[in-house]
This record gives sequence, structure tokens and C-alpha cells, in this order.
Amino acid sequence: MALALLALNLRAPLTSVAPLLKPLRDDLDLSDTAVGVLTSLPVLCLGLFAFVAPRLDRRYSGRTLLTVSLVVLTVGGLVRTGASPVALFAGTVLVAAPIGVANVLIPGLIKRRFPQSVPRVSAFYSGALTFGAAGGPAVAVPLAEATGSAWRIPLLLLVVPLSVVTVVVLLMALDRQPRGGDTAAAPDSGGRPPGLWRSLLAWQVTLFFGAQAFLSYTVFGWLPTMWQDRGLSAASAGLALSLCNAVGVLGAWLLAASGRRLADQRAAGVTVACLTASGLAGVVAGPRSLIWPSVAVLGLGLGAGFALALSLFALRSPDAPTTAALSAMGQGIGYLIGVLGPLGAGALHDMTGTWAWPLAALLTACAVQVMAGLAAGRARTVAAAPPR
Repeated sequence: MALALLALNLRAPLTSVAPLLKPLRDDLDLSDTAVGVLTSLPVLCLGLFAFVAPRLDRRYSGRTLLTVSLVVLTVGGLVRTGASPVALFAGTVLVAAPIGVANVLIPGLIKRRFPQSVPRVSAFYSGALTFGAAGGPAVAVPLAEATGSAWRIPLLLLVVPLSVVTVVVLLMALDRQPRGGDTAAAPDSGGRPPGLWRSLLAWQVTLFFGAQAFLSYTVFGWLPTMWQDRGLSAASAGLALSLCNAVGVLGAWLLAASGRRLADQRAAGVTVACLTASGLAGVVAGPRSLIWPSVAVLGLGLGAGFALALSLFALRSPDAPTTAALSAMGQGIGYLIGVLGPLGAGALHDMTGTWAWPLAALLTACAVQVMAGLAAGRARTVAAAPPR
């Protein structure tokens, strides 16, 4: 329960902004450039604050850090509904920064609490993340209509009540753990394994996550536009994005179900990349009759791929402190790579007037993910990797 509530808090506050952008922009008189910065700022914060998490994890308990993160998230949710653009941008940073920290802590928490069930629990967590990412935009507009508020009250309702409930449930759940089980690092670990940034395996895991972030954020940012450029309506474009996210939850659960039967994750890495590539090709260039099945295949690949990318942090680490350090490295660099996806796709489309070149870039990212998956999917850990 606590893990599911945490996951909902880590995506809905970010994704719920998109359907409210027009009234928000009109109310605060934001330029297109300012809107572009606003939509890129959360992903940038996820990457930058991922590097801060291991340092905090070495000084404070996971219980303390997650609780403080939720408190800061709540404060950020209140601040960003202020009356000025400064409040909006400051609040956005306060919302995204603790999410970036929590993103890194949770794989280590999973490794510590569920060492024998990492793939299953990681897939459950990533499925809840995907559900939150889809649920935020789905309820934002109905909340605006029900409350009569264009954007402020919906954004508040999607942050504050859920965060408060999660803090209570989280504290109760961690209180039930054995004493000493919530320490931030093993006594002899030193917090960060030496030479992690020189480990080839660590970079392979990072590259897999980076390719996944590149693909996911490009699809989430541009899928509706790609859809409409093929002559379909704006309403069906929104439905397509919702379908992609919903099937992503199924993809994460399927990965969990199959993970027990796999000796390692190489086959899973290749499969998710191929599913994503097939879905992209169908959406952008396939026949109209297959465009809906292509969205479903795309969602399946992205959902399972994200679950696999998260589980690799724990599976390729010998202990929870190493998991946290590898998670920080992978997510910090990976989300910064993810920022480049939607920006690059937009630039290529502007220069060429077609989605062929953005598709080629995305398919290249899928090929990179295949190679990274084959390497990172082998059953070994960072500690056992040969020195480079």
C-alpha cells in the first residue's frame, strides 16, 4: 500500500499539468518559450536531483528522507498555485526536486525490503508509477470542471491530500519493519561503492535507462501530435496517449510475471526494445488500419521497458547502498538524456516537415537499448564486474 501511494505521488503531480496548460498560460500570460521551459523543467530536475540523493541517503534514514520529500512536495504543490509566474516556476522545482530524490531511494528500498522479489516488486512499483502518470491527466480536467477552477484547485487536489495520506501510511508501514532495517546504508559500505563511475556494467545499466527515458518522454510529448498529423482527431489523440499509458501498466505486470522464469534479463531487454520499435513504426508510418494496435504494442514495450530499467538497478547491485548509488547514476544521467528526446524530435520535425527523421532517431534509440539490454541483462553485479 505504501509503495503504491508513493508511486502515485511521484508522477501525477507532474503529468497533471499538461491538460491544464492552456488556461494556466492564459491566466499568467506566459509566452510559448516560458511554457516550453515549464514543461522541460520537471524532467531536468529529476536528473539533477538524482545526483543529490545518495549523499542524503548516507546521512539520513530512508524513512526520514521519504517523509521530508513528501512534505517538500506538498509545499511545492501549494507554492506553484500562487498568483505569479515566479511562484509557478519555484513551485514546480519544489515539486520535481523531491520526486527526483525519491526516484533514487525507492530501488534501494525495494532491494532492502524485498531482496528475493526484486523483479516482481519493481514491476508493481513501475506499474503504479505508470498508472499515476495516466491518472493525473485523466482527472485534471474533470476536477477543473467540477470545482470551477481553471487550474489552481485541480493541481492542489492532485498533490496535497494524496501526499498527506501517503506520509501517514508510510510512517505506519516503516514502523512495522524490524529495528535497524531502515538505515540508509550498511555499516561497512561507505555509502557508495568505489569505482562505480568506472564500471562498464554501471554504464550499460545507465545507457539502458537513458534510452528508455529518451523513448518514453519523446512519445509522451509528441504522440498526440503525430496522431493528429495522420489525420485523426484531437480527441482520439488524447485517447491514444491514455491507451499507451494504460497498456504500459499491463506491460509492467507481464514483466513481473515472466521475470521468475528468466535466468537473466537479456531476452527481456531485447523484447521490450523490439516491441517499442514495432509500435513506433506502426504509429508513424504503418497503415491506418493498424494504428490502434500499434499504440497498444508501443505502450506494452514502454511499460515493460521502464519496469525492467528500474529493476536492473537492484538486480545488478550486491546490496541496497550500491543500488541507491547505481540508481542515482542511472537516473541522473538517464533523465538528462530523456530531456533531449522531445527537444530533438521537435527540432527534427521543424527542419524536415516530416516525422520520418524523428522516427529514425527513435528507432536508433531502440537499437541502442537492444545492445545495452544484452550487456546489462547478464546475471552479474557491479561488484563482480571486471575493473576497467
